[in-house]
Amino acid sequence: MGNTYRIAIVGCGGIANGKHMPSLAKLSNVQMVAFCDIVPERAVEAAEKYGAEGAKTYTDYREALKDATIDIVHVCTPNDSHAEIAIAALEAGKHVMCEKPMAKTAADAARMVEAAKRTGKKLTIGYNNRFRPDSQHLKKLCEDGEFGDIYYAKAHAIRRRAVPTWGVFLDEEKQGGGPLIDIGTHALDLTLWMMNNYKPKVVLGTAYHKLSQKENAANAWGPWDPKKFTVEDSAFGMIVMENGATIMLESSWALNSLDVDEAKCTLCGTEGGADMKGGLRLNGEKHSRLYTTEVNLQAGGVAFYDGKQEKDADLEMRKWIEAIDEDKEPVVTPEQAFVVSQILEALYESARTGKAVYLNQ
Repeated sequence: MGNTYRIAIVGCGGIANGKHMPSLAKLSNVQMVAFCDIVPERAVEAAEKYGAEGAKTYTDYREALKDATIDIVHVCTPNDSHAEIAIAALEAGKHVMCEKPMAKTAADAARMVEAAKRTGKKLTIGYNNRFRPDSQHLKKLCEDGEFGDIYYAKAHAIRRRAVPTWGVFLDEEKQGGGPLIDIGTHALDLTLWMMNNYKPKVVLGTAYHKLSQKENAANAWGPWDPKKFTVEDSAFGMIVMENGATIMLESSWALNSLDVDEAKCTLCGTEGGADMKGGLRLNGEKHSRLYTTEVNLQAGGVAFYDGKQEKDADLEMRKWIEAIDEDKEPVVTPEQAFVVSQILEALYESARTGKAVYLNQ
């Protein structure tokens, strides 16, 4: 890669500090030159830690977008502002990586897809779990036809007690929902990607507020405030695709369950199956006998090899910059991410109305 790309970070909070900026900092052909946050101190702190020489800070992203030297914008803000900022950046001639989920609503996600097509700029969404070693290996097996026709799958996003109590996670107005749109979105994206199936027909969903009102609840990050817990604590759904395939989606921040899995999927096909529970496991039938195989995902898969694997976030950022540099499609396309948002919104609607929601009719 011979070019150097100038990047603006919009939203310098947890996800920017936890994923975007540290991983971008490892790439030799990018410079983070602009940092924007409604809290000025956060932008300044990010610039001091990750900024190139002369990096600027902003409290209004519109001012940052006026800089014609900026090539790429990373949108790391709450869900309700994803579409507004991403579309403005695309229209300003920038490529955009937006954090997941794509948008608060499917209509906003559709507007983002349209803006990317209209401007000719690249848009991707931060579904980083696609870049894990188990995900990468499983995707190759799917592409090779290892499992045949995948007609049943499960998308897992279950936490026993891990409610995020900071930021706007509990604010339905800002986020659009709770665990379904926060972590269920990762599991659903992963599952659709493995199946390479983006044509949903009908969904049926349920959402619960059963544990959210408990006082002094046990929680990984300390008790939540029931008065501020305005989103669901768990949500579940069934998605039937146009080709008849069925996906069961489960998501929770708080659930009385010991069966805990997050950003994982189970696949069942005509020739075999796989799941990500306790590592990547494959199953099938050969020579009239059933088999189960546990895949060694250590670097190189060789006992004497002690090389280090690239972290999923590092690989995600590298592949994103490569897509721009080589003018190719990003790993996560906006069209794929739109379908995830479309299904999530339909699940919430079904949960509210108690009725199945038909899509693309």
